Amino acid sequence: SPPYSGLQESAGALATPASPVSPASPASPAVTSGVTSSVVAAQINTAATQNGAAGDGAILAKNATTLDALAAALDSFEGCGLKKTAKSTVFSDGVSSARVMLVGEAPGQDEDRSGKPFVGRSGQLLDAMMATIGLSRDTNLYIANVIAWRPPGNRAPSIDELEICKPFILRQIELAAPEIIVLVGGTSAKTLLNTDTGITRLRGKWQTLEIGGRAIPALPFFHPAYVLRRPETKADVWADLCALKQKLDAGS
Repeated sequence: SPPYSGLQESAGALATPASPVSPASPASPAVTSGVTSSVVAAQINTAATQNGAAGDGAILAKNATTLDALAAALDSFEGCGLKKTAKSTVFSDGVSSARVMLVGEAPGQDEDRSGKPFVGRSGQLLDAMMATIGLSRDTNLYIANVIAWRPPGNRAPSIDELEICKPFILRQIELAAPEIIVLVGGTSAKTLLNTDTGITRLRGKWQTLEIGGRAIPALPFFHPAYVLRRPETKADVWADLCALKQKLDAGS
């Protein structure tokens, strides 16, 4: 039976599981194709010159030299109003040295309760999707969000909230130094690619994020919550998973 058919029968099977991806040591990112966008590491320095919470966050993020230090800095940061209504600061899950990093939007109710990203119904689907190409947060995935605090009522984060929190996710990517990034959902893709283009046009087209002096291939990917609502997207999802597997195999 499909690996995640129990979550929602209408979502259907994406495909039969492929051979596992080995957690090999990171190789140099392959040359990307398709539409290309860049986010330069200098954004952190630029944000640091701004007044207000975004500038304060950028300074804290820039001064953190390890992921643990960055998590502590984020937990101490009071510049985002979302922290006042959230139960948890949701920093990450998985293996920080993994070749692949998934970046989502923001925690939901389940994530706020557990303190880990993507643990609710859509998170279970995301795990099942990644498992079809041999990826797991237990062995070879690192997972984070653009925003670490749940917006009240699971509303979409505001532009100001995204800008305030952006220096932290940029620094998190820089410190984790993944070989490949998967931008899960439109908010993640738009924020990190600095674009207004929607996820339905971005998905499946390799982009480039330039962070910390590295050019990192980035793949915009449908959010699993969207896939649960729109099971007709399963063919696109499987095509994108195959593209991710191909990129990993080329770099191993």
